[in-house]
Amino acid sequence: MRDVNQESQQTALAQKPPRQFSVPLSATRRGARLARLLAVEQLESWGVPLDPARLIVAELATNAVLHGRVPGRSFRLTLAVPAPGVLRIEVTDTRAESLPARNPTPSESGYGLLLVDTLSTRWGVRQGPVPCKTVWAECGFAPLGPSGTA
Repeated sequence: MRDVNQESQQTALAQKPPRQFSVPLSATRRGARLARLLAVEQLESWGVPLDPARLIVAELATNAVLHGRVPGRSFRLTLAVPAPGVLRIEVTDTRAESLPARNPTPSESGYGLLLVDTLSTRWGVRQGPVPCKTVWAECGFAPLGPSGTA
């Protein structure tokens, strides 16, 4: 029986745990900047290329502060690698009634969501739990090698 337990432990150690990082931040310009800085640190520790992820994080965090802000409430940044070569970025705020345009044009929303649309593989909005909404984006990546290159 001991051999079976050792095999189970070795198998569990050989499998990488899912990568996920989540942090609440103040819905201020400083919070948006901190979101970008924390994302860069986390992505580097995972060996995930910084671009286009840091641009997407910066845009979604800024939108949460400018359009999703409720006084006294924070927003949440979540980064995850749900599958090899896929990065998922989520920003959750507490203004579910303020939804971004699904097919953004510069006249409606500036260039921010157009940038997210261009840089991500796909993106969208998930409502709930009340009173929240989450704007998410996914992008593919090639893992960085030891020298920091793909």
